Amino acid sequence: MTTPPPSPAAQRQIGGVEVFGIGLGAMPMSVSSHMPAEDQSLRTIHAALDAGVRLVDTADAYTPDGDDPGHNERLVAKALASWDGDRDAVLVATKGGHTRSPDGGWGTDGRPEYLRAACERSLRALGVEVIGLYQHHRPDPDVPYAESIGALRDLLDEGKIRLAGISNADPEQISTAQEVLGGRLASVQNQFSPRFRSSTPELELCAEQGVAFLPWSPLGGISSAPELSAQHAAFAAVGRQRGVSAYQVCLAWELAKAPVVVPIPGASRPESVLDCVGAAELELSADELARLG
Repeated sequence: MTTPPPSPAAQRQIGGVEVFGIGLGAMPMSVSSHMPAEDQSLRTIHAALDAGVRLVDTADAYTPDGDDPGHNERLVAKALASWDGDRDAVLVATKGGHTRSPDGGWGTDGRPEYLRAACERSLRALGVEVIGLYQHHRPDPDVPYAESIGALRDLLDEGKIRLAGISNADPEQISTAQEVLGGRLASVQNQFSPRFRSSTPELELCAEQGVAFLPWSPLGGISSAPELSAQHAAFAAVGRQRGVSAYQVCLAWELAKAPVVVPIPGASRPESVLDCVGAAELELSADELARLG
């Protein structure tokens, strides 16, 4: 059974679609070095959905090796098909343009024809007629950025995707995407965490424009290791005072940055998901936020 819906304060918007303040990054469920059993992954996704999560982030490139593109997308599709909640209320976000080689390496392909083909593969892997949120995964230095985003514009116009987003973009690329998409850019997914704050300009630009900002690897720099810097140790200290984990404090800190922020922590265990979800209801004081920087 699903849990009661979260409070209105925990809700955010992505392109006009209401989602819970914390999303789920499904990538860890398809990483060969620590990939859990499929049953555990399905239980993790179900736990997130039962707890109110309504954004699940995946990508065609999230796969144990380059010979199995779409592995993570198919896993997400299987979890949704076996969940007893309202699947139409879940925004599934996937990405194209980041490629994998047979040896497991990473590359980029931002050619419009490639992105169109990648979108078609993702439609099949997810088992849907329309992708909720389709994101250009990573800029290709060999392809003009406007040309890559033009492919997303065409997919949007054709109804293949409901919302268009970008990932790993700088402010200039965000502006280019907005122009090419005619003001319809729904989201920007960049790395952002206590340790990695160089995407602050992108976060601030998204806040100005009302574009959702989806931090990936949002828990970077938060651990119980004794060699933590004083800055990172502050998150653990606030957590102890509040009786919650440093991970919850970290996500609540990110949510407090702007109303457009929707962190997507990766998880591969139900327990991790449930801890992260608690951050949406954790309101940090001005003094606590000042301590965290």
